[in-house]
Amino acid sequence: MLLGHYAVALAAKSYAPRTSLGTLVLAAQFPDLIWAVFILVGWERVAIVPGLMAASPFDFVHYPISHSLLTVALWSVVLGGGYFVFRRYARGATIIAVAVVSHWLLDALMHRPDLPLWPGSSIKIGFGLWNSIAATVLTEVTLFAAGIVIYTRATRPRDRLGTHALMAMLALRLVIFAGGFFVGSPRSEHVVAWAGVGLWLFVPWAAWIDRHREASRRHGIG
Repeated sequence: MLLGHYAVALAAKSYAPRTSLGTLVLAAQFPDLIWAVFILVGWERVAIVPGLMAASPFDFVHYPISHSLLTVALWSVVLGGGYFVFRRYARGATIIAVAVVSHWLLDALMHRPDLPLWPGSSIKIGFGLWNSIAATVLTEVTLFAAGIVIYTRATRPRDRLGTHALMAMLALRLVIFAGGFFVGSPRSEHVVAWAGVGLWLFVPWAAWIDRHREASRRHGIG
C-alpha cells in the first residue's frame, strides 16, 4: 500500500496534535522504510515478477524483520516507547505504536499471502486486493482522501507554506502512486530499494509542513 499509510499518518494528527506529522509519517511507513535498507544490505529479498498481481509485480521473497506481524509489533513498542521517553506524551506514543501496527494490517489487505506472522512462520497472510487495479485504486484513494480531510480539519495553516508545502507533498504522493501503473516494472530489486530509501525524505518534509500548521480551535492542543 502506498497512499493508505500516509492516510494513517494524516488522520493520526487529529488524535495526537502535539506529535509532529513527520514522526507520524515515520511510524506509519516504518516497516517499508527499514525494508528498503534491509534489501540493500542483503538481509531481506524481493523479486520483480511482471504480471504477478494486476497492481504489483513484487514477490516479497523474504522480509521477516521488517514485515512479520511479531516484529512489526516489536517495532511499534520501540518507536512508541522511545517517543514517550523523549517527549513524555503518552497519547502521542500510543498513536505512534498504533500507526506502526496499522502498516501490517493495511498491507495484509493488499498483498497476496506473503506476510509472515513471525520470522520463520509457515502461516502467511494476504487478502490480495492488488489482484484488482480497480479495487487497489478505490481503496488507496478513499483512504488517502479521508486522511487529508481529517488532517486539514484538525490543523490550519500558519502561513502560505502551511498550505502550499502540504499540497505539494500530497500531489507528489498521488503522482508516485499513479505513475506505478504506467512506468512498468522496476529493473531490479536494488532500484526498488533505492526508491524506498527515497521515501525517507517525506519524513523531514512532513515535519517541515507541520511547523507551518497549528491545531485548529476545535481540536485544541491535546
